[in-house]
Amino acid sequence: MQQIINFLIRNKTFITYLVLLSVALGLTFNAHSYHNTKFVNSANWITGGVYNLSDGVSDYFHLREYNQQLVEENLRLRSLLVNQPEIITSGDSLFPADSLLRNYRIYPATVVKNSYSKERNYLLIDQGKDNNIGQDMGVISSHGLVGIVENTSSGYATVQSVLNTLSEINASVKHTNNFGSLQWDGKTLNVVQLVDILRAAPIKAGDTIITGGMSSIFPKGIPIGKIRDFELDVSENYYIINVELFNDMATLDHVYVIENLDREEILELEKQTDE
Repeated sequence: MQQIINFLIRNKTFITYLVLLSVALGLTFNAHSYHNTKFVNSANWITGGVYNLSDGVSDYFHLREYNQQLVEENLRLRSLLVNQPEIITSGDSLFPADSLLRNYRIYPATVVKNSYSKERNYLLIDQGKDNNIGQDMGVISSHGLVGIVENTSSGYATVQSVLNTLSEINASVKHTNNFGSLQWDGKTLNVVQLVDILRAAPIKAGDTIITGGMSSIFPKGIPIGKIRDFELDVSENYYIINVELFNDMATLDHVYVIENLDREEILELEKQTDE
Protein backbone atom coordinates (compact mmCIF):
# COMPACT_ATOMS: atom_id res chain seq x y z
CA MET A 1 0.00 0.00 0.00
CA GLN A 2 2.87 2.32 0.89
CA GLN A 3 4.37 1.73 -2.58
CA ILE A 4 1.14 2.84 -4.23
CA ILE A 5 1.04 5.99 -2.14
CA ASN A 6 4.69 6.71 -2.99
CA PHE A 7 3.94 6.19 -6.71
CA LEU A 8 1.03 8.65 -6.60
CA ILE A 9 3.15 11.24 -4.77
CA ARG A 10 6.03 10.90 -7.25
CA ASN A 11 3.73 11.23 -10.26
CA LYS A 12 1.15 13.63 -8.84
CA THR A 13 1.84 16.26 -11.52
CA PHE A 14 1.35 13.82 -14.43
CA ILE A 15 -1.71 12.23 -12.83
CA THR A 16 -3.26 15.66 -12.23
CA TYR A 17 -2.59 16.49 -15.90
CA LEU A 18 -4.35 13.31 -17.10
CA VAL A 19 -7.36 14.00 -14.87
CA LEU A 20 -7.69 17.59 -16.06
CA LEU A 21 -7.20 16.52 -19.70
CA SER A 22 -9.94 13.90 -19.38
CA VAL A 23 -12.33 16.43 -17.82
CA ALA A 24 -11.55 18.95 -20.57
CA LEU A 25 -12.09 16.45 -23.34
CA GLY A 26 -15.32 15.27 -21.76
CA LEU A 27 -16.65 18.83 -21.54
CA THR A 28 -15.58 19.53 -25.12
CA PHE A 29 -17.31 16.40 -26.54
CA ASN A 30 -20.49 17.09 -24.60
CA ALA A 31 -20.61 20.77 -25.53
CA HIS A 32 -19.80 20.45 -29.26
CA SER A 33 -21.72 18.07 -31.50
CA TYR A 34 -18.95 18.02 -34.13
CA HIS A 35 -16.33 16.82 -31.64
CA ASN A 36 -18.79 14.33 -30.14
CA THR A 37 -19.58 12.86 -33.56
CA LYS A 38 -15.90 12.50 -34.42
CA PHE A 39 -15.23 10.78 -31.12
CA VAL A 40 -18.11 8.33 -31.54
CA ASN A 41 -17.11 7.54 -35.13
CA SER A 42 -13.51 6.90 -34.07
CA ALA A 43 -14.64 4.65 -31.27
CA ASN A 44 -16.93 2.73 -33.61
CA TRP A 45 -14.12 2.31 -36.13
CA ILE A 46 -11.80 0.89 -33.48
CA THR A 47 -14.39 -1.44 -31.93
CA GLY A 48 -15.57 -2.51 -35.40
CA GLY A 49 -12.03 -3.41 -36.35
CA VAL A 50 -11.61 -5.43 -33.18
CA TYR A 51 -14.89 -7.28 -33.76
CA ASN A 52 -13.97 -7.99 -37.41
CA LEU A 53 -10.61 -9.37 -36.35
CA SER A 54 -12.23 -11.50 -33.68
CA ASP A 55 -14.86 -12.75 -36.12
CA GLY A 56 -12.20 -13.55 -38.71
CA VAL A 57 -10.19 -15.59 -36.21
CA SER A 58 -13.34 -17.43 -35.12
CA ASP A 59 -14.30 -18.18 -38.74
CA TYR A 60 -10.82 -19.52 -39.46
CA PHE A 61 -10.97 -22.03 -36.63
CA HIS A 62 -14.45 -23.12 -37.75
CA LEU A 63 -13.61 -23.64 -41.44
CA ARG A 64 -13.72 -27.43 -41.14
CA GLU A 65 -17.15 -27.25 -39.51
CA TYR A 66 -18.47 -24.82 -42.14
CA ASN A 67 -17.05 -26.98 -44.93
CA GLN A 68 -18.78 -30.07 -43.56
CA GLN A 69 -22.05 -28.16 -43.38
CA LEU A 70 -21.69 -27.21 -47.05
CA VAL A 71 -21.01 -30.83 -48.01
CA GLU A 72 -24.13 -31.98 -46.15
CA GLU A 73 -26.21 -29.24 -47.76
CA ASN A 74 -24.94 -30.20 -51.22
CA LEU A 75 -25.82 -33.80 -50.47
CA ARG A 76 -29.39 -32.86 -49.55
CA LEU A 77 -29.77 -30.75 -52.69
CA ARG A 78 -28.35 -33.42 -54.99
CA SER A 79 -30.54 -36.08 -53.44
CA LEU A 80 -33.54 -33.83 -54.07
CA LEU A 81 -32.53 -33.34 -57.70
CA VAL A 82 -31.94 -37.05 -58.22
CA ASN A 83 -35.31 -38.09 -56.86
CA GLN A 84 -37.38 -35.14 -58.13
CA PRO A 85 -35.95 -34.29 -61.57
CA GLU A 86 -39.11 -32.49 -62.66
CA ILE A 87 -38.19 -29.52 -60.45
CA ILE A 88 -35.35 -28.66 -62.82
CA THR A 89 -36.51 -26.50 -65.69
CA SER A 90 -33.39 -25.18 -67.42
CA GLY A 91 -29.62 -24.96 -67.44
CA ASP A 92 -26.85 -27.55 -67.49
CA SER A 93 -27.65 -29.12 -64.15
CA LEU A 94 -25.73 -32.09 -62.86
CA PHE A 95 -29.00 -34.01 -63.02
CA PRO A 96 -31.11 -32.79 -65.99
CA ALA A 97 -34.89 -32.78 -65.95
CA ASP A 98 -35.22 -35.44 -68.65
CA SER A 99 -33.52 -38.07 -66.48
CA LEU A 100 -35.71 -40.57 -64.62
CA LEU A 101 -33.63 -40.76 -61.46
CA ARG A 102 -36.12 -41.60 -58.75
CA ASN A 103 -34.31 -44.72 -57.56
CA TYR A 104 -30.86 -43.45 -56.74
CA ARG A 105 -29.22 -42.68 -53.41
CA ILE A 106 -26.19 -40.43 -52.97
CA TYR A 107 -23.41 -40.61 -50.37
CA PRO A 108 -20.77 -37.92 -49.77
CA ALA A 109 -17.09 -38.84 -49.54
CA THR A 110 -13.70 -37.18 -49.34
CA VAL A 111 -10.77 -38.06 -51.59
CA VAL A 112 -7.90 -39.35 -49.44
CA LYS A 113 -5.50 -40.24 -52.25
CA ASN A 114 -5.60 -39.55 -55.96
CA SER A 115 -3.37 -40.60 -58.86
CA TYR A 116 -3.67 -39.00 -62.29
CA SER A 117 -0.28 -39.33 -63.99
CA LYS A 118 -0.27 -43.09 -64.60
CA GLU A 119 -1.98 -45.19 -67.25
CA ARG A 120 -4.20 -46.83 -64.64
CA ASN A 121 -5.25 -44.20 -62.13
CA TYR A 122 -7.27 -44.70 -58.97
CA LEU A 123 -8.72 -42.65 -56.14
CA LEU A 124 -9.05 -43.64 -52.48
CA ILE A 125 -12.13 -42.28 -50.68
CA ASP A 126 -12.93 -42.30 -46.96
CA GLN A 127 -16.22 -44.24 -47.20
CA GLY A 128 -16.60 -48.01 -47.46
CA LYS A 129 -18.86 -50.96 -46.66
CA ASP A 130 -19.79 -49.51 -43.28
CA ASN A 131 -21.19 -46.49 -45.16
CA ASN A 132 -23.17 -48.57 -47.71
CA ILE A 133 -20.56 -48.11 -50.44
CA GLY A 134 -20.30 -51.08 -52.79
CA GLN A 135 -18.53 -52.21 -55.92
CA ASP A 136 -19.62 -50.73 -59.27
CA MET A 137 -21.22 -47.63 -57.81
CA GLY A 138 -20.75 -44.44 -59.81
CA VAL A 139 -18.67 -41.57 -58.45
CA ILE A 140 -19.17 -37.92 -59.42
CA SER A 141 -18.20 -34.47 -58.18
CA SER A 142 -19.99 -31.13 -58.32
CA HIS A 143 -18.64 -30.76 -61.88
CA GLY A 144 -19.43 -34.20 -63.24
CA LEU A 145 -18.09 -37.71 -63.83
CA VAL A 146 -15.19 -39.06 -61.73
CA GLY A 147 -15.15 -42.85 -61.99
CA ILE A 148 -16.51 -46.16 -60.66
CA VAL A 149 -16.00 -47.86 -57.28
CA GLU A 150 -13.79 -50.94 -57.74
CA ASN A 151 -12.98 -52.34 -54.28
CA THR A 152 -14.18 -51.60 -50.76
CA SER A 153 -13.06 -52.22 -47.18
CA SER A 154 -15.00 -51.41 -44.04
CA GLY A 155 -14.04 -47.72 -44.07
CA TYR A 156 -12.55 -47.01 -47.51
CA ALA A 157 -13.06 -47.62 -51.20
CA THR A 158 -10.91 -47.46 -54.31
CA VAL A 159 -12.34 -45.76 -57.38
CA GLN A 160 -11.26 -46.50 -60.92
CA SER A 161 -10.72 -43.04 -62.33
CA VAL A 162 -12.10 -42.03 -65.70
CA LEU A 163 -8.39 -41.41 -66.40
CA ASN A 164 -7.71 -45.15 -66.52
CA THR A 165 -6.95 -47.07 -69.71
CA LEU A 166 -9.24 -49.87 -68.47
CA SER A 167 -12.17 -47.50 -67.98
CA GLU A 168 -15.13 -47.84 -70.34
CA ILE A 169 -18.29 -45.84 -69.67
CA ASN A 170 -21.42 -45.40 -71.74
CA ALA A 171 -21.72 -41.78 -72.91
CA SER A 172 -23.58 -39.71 -75.47
CA VAL A 173 -23.63 -36.34 -77.16
CA LYS A 174 -26.15 -34.18 -75.30
CA HIS A 175 -29.50 -33.55 -77.06
CA THR A 176 -28.88 -36.42 -79.52
CA ASN A 177 -29.32 -40.18 -79.49
CA ASN A 178 -25.75 -40.87 -80.53
CA PHE A 179 -24.18 -43.21 -77.98
CA GLY A 180 -20.62 -44.37 -77.68
CA SER A 181 -18.00 -45.63 -75.27
CA LEU A 182 -15.89 -43.27 -73.16
CA GLN A 183 -12.27 -44.40 -72.88
CA TRP A 184 -8.84 -42.92 -72.15
CA ASP A 185 -5.76 -43.35 -74.31
CA GLY A 186 -3.43 -42.50 -71.41
CA LYS A 187 -1.88 -39.50 -73.12
CA THR A 188 -3.35 -36.20 -71.92
CA LEU A 189 -4.55 -35.22 -68.45
CA ASN A 190 -8.28 -34.35 -68.39
CA VAL A 191 -8.82 -35.33 -72.04
CA VAL A 192 -10.64 -38.61 -72.73
CA GLN A 193 -11.94 -40.21 -75.92
CA LEU A 194 -15.49 -40.98 -77.00
CA VAL A 195 -15.52 -43.72 -79.66
CA ASP A 196 -18.11 -45.59 -81.75
CA ILE A 197 -20.04 -42.45 -82.71
CA LEU A 198 -21.24 -42.82 -86.32
CA ARG A 199 -19.82 -40.32 -88.80
CA ALA A 200 -23.37 -39.29 -89.69
CA ALA A 201 -23.83 -37.88 -86.17
CA PRO A 202 -24.25 -34.07 -86.11
CA ILE A 203 -21.40 -33.11 -83.80
CA LYS A 204 -19.22 -30.03 -83.43
CA ALA A 205 -16.49 -28.72 -81.18
CA GLY A 206 -17.90 -27.43 -77.91
CA ASP A 207 -20.79 -29.92 -77.74
CA THR A 208 -21.45 -31.32 -74.27
CA ILE A 209 -20.89 -35.01 -73.55
CA ILE A 210 -23.02 -36.69 -70.84
CA THR A 211 -23.53 -40.17 -69.41
CA GLY A 212 -25.77 -42.20 -71.68
CA GLY A 213 -27.77 -44.06 -69.03
CA MET A 214 -27.34 -47.41 -70.83
CA SER A 215 -25.93 -49.09 -67.72
CA SER A 216 -27.01 -49.70 -64.14
CA ILE A 217 -24.14 -47.58 -62.77
CA PHE A 218 -24.71 -43.97 -63.86
CA PRO A 219 -28.05 -42.30 -64.50
CA LYS A 220 -28.49 -40.54 -67.81
CA GLY A 221 -27.42 -36.93 -68.14
CA ILE A 222 -24.45 -36.47 -65.81
CA PRO A 223 -22.01 -34.02 -67.45
CA ILE A 224 -18.66 -35.41 -68.54
CA GLY A 225 -17.03 -32.72 -70.65
CA LYS A 226 -17.11 -30.92 -73.98
CA ILE A 227 -15.83 -31.88 -77.42
CA ARG A 228 -12.39 -30.42 -78.04
CA ASP A 229 -11.82 -31.93 -81.50
CA PHE A 230 -12.54 -35.13 -83.44
CA GLU A 231 -11.45 -37.26 -86.39
CA LEU A 232 -12.54 -40.40 -88.23
CA ASP A 233 -11.10 -43.78 -87.26
CA VAL A 234 -9.25 -46.03 -89.71
CA SER A 235 -12.50 -47.42 -91.09
CA GLU A 236 -13.76 -43.86 -91.62
CA ASN A 237 -17.18 -44.96 -90.34
CA TYR A 238 -16.88 -43.75 -86.74
CA TYR A 239 -15.54 -40.70 -84.97
CA ILE A 240 -12.81 -40.63 -82.36
CA ILE A 241 -13.80 -37.62 -80.25
CA ASN A 242 -11.46 -35.91 -77.81
CA VAL A 243 -13.48 -34.79 -74.79
CA GLU A 244 -12.12 -32.21 -72.35
CA LEU A 245 -13.40 -33.13 -68.89
CA PHE A 246 -15.35 -30.64 -66.80
CA ASN A 247 -13.53 -32.04 -63.75
CA ASP A 248 -9.92 -31.18 -63.05
CA MET A 249 -8.95 -34.69 -62.02
CA ALA A 250 -5.77 -33.44 -60.33
CA THR A 251 -7.61 -31.33 -57.73
CA LEU A 252 -10.50 -33.53 -56.61
CA ASP A 253 -11.53 -33.19 -52.97
CA HIS A 254 -15.17 -33.90 -52.18
CA VAL A 255 -17.07 -36.43 -54.31
CA TYR A 256 -20.45 -38.18 -54.30
CA VAL A 257 -21.10 -41.91 -54.67
CA ILE A 258 -24.28 -42.89 -56.53
CA GLU A 259 -26.18 -46.07 -55.63
CA ASN A 260 -28.76 -47.43 -58.06
CA LEU A 261 -31.40 -48.97 -55.81
CA ASP A 262 -32.70 -51.08 -58.73
CA ARG A 263 -29.27 -52.39 -59.75
CA GLU A 264 -29.64 -55.93 -58.34
CA GLU A 265 -33.06 -56.33 -59.95
CA ILE A 266 -31.72 -55.13 -63.31
CA LEU A 267 -28.67 -57.43 -63.17
CA GLU A 268 -30.79 -60.43 -62.21
CA LEU A 269 -33.18 -59.78 -65.10
CA GLU A 270 -30.26 -59.40 -67.53
CA LYS A 271 -28.77 -62.64 -66.25
CA GLN A 272 -32.05 -64.50 -66.84
CA THR A 273 -32.28 -63.04 -70.33
CA ASP A 274 -28.72 -64.12 -71.20
CA GLU A 275 -29.44 -67.65 -70.01
